Amino acid sequence: MNELREEVRARYAAAAVAVTEGGSGCCGPQADGGGGCCGPQAVEVDENFGATLYAADDRDVLPVEAVAASLGCGNPTAVAELREGERVLDLGSGGGIDVLLSARRVGPTGKAYGLDMTDEMLALALANTAKAGATNVEFLKGTIEAIPLPAATIDVVISNCVINLSVDKPAVFAETFRVLAPGGRVGVSDIVADDGLTAEQRAERGSYVGCIAGALSFTEYRDGLAAAGFTDIEITPTHQVADGMHSAIVRAVKP
Repeated sequence: MNELREEVRARYAAAAVAVTEGGSGCCGPQADGGGGCCGPQAVEVDENFGATLYAADDRDVLPVEAVAASLGCGNPTAVAELREGERVLDLGSGGGIDVLLSARRVGPTGKAYGLDMTDEMLALALANTAKAGATNVEFLKGTIEAIPLPAATIDVVISNCVINLSVDKPAVFAETFRVLAPGGRVGVSDIVADDGLTAEQRAERGSYVGCIAGALSFTEYRDGLAAAGFTDIEITPTHQVADGMHSAIVRAVKP
């Protein structure tokens, strides 16, 4: 389990470094013969992941580094239907794209927290927050299996293609339930497998760090949330990312 977690951490650390250092070089000569420099290069992922899953209006209001670092499989800030004054927690916040979008939606009376275990991503997220001028934002270092927040202090938990990477998903569901206030809700994007696929078949379709091998099935996801105490569970696939593997919108409520 620790080896898998370290593999995930290393992958996302490398992604953060790639974004941070991507804007420091030149991107080839311009047409007029001058030196052509450009902003950070987006982390290379296929069309099922990344910033292209966000509306242009969302991408355009954020620092380019936050957009370039997006590795998710959806847009959880839209899924969660955030409201003014709410307290939001993003599990596995990466470069901060979903935290910064959440902060804009909840406004100055609300707050957006980001939780990540990777120093390089946290540094990138803090830099992006400063560039965005966001003041209702706080980033925390830790794992999503042991959230460093008191119980019943969050209104909405979001996450973008991160829960599938956890090595202890029951702990993630239990911790999510713990930090949510009564009536709080979950609105996440994640990868979910068809019920007929075995763990071996999921692994054949992609790696653990590639968000495929560690994905739960629809039934496993629903049962895991229910076991933690959630109700009103909805899992809606949005697009296929591999044979029998789907990006999905997951919603649930803490009674």
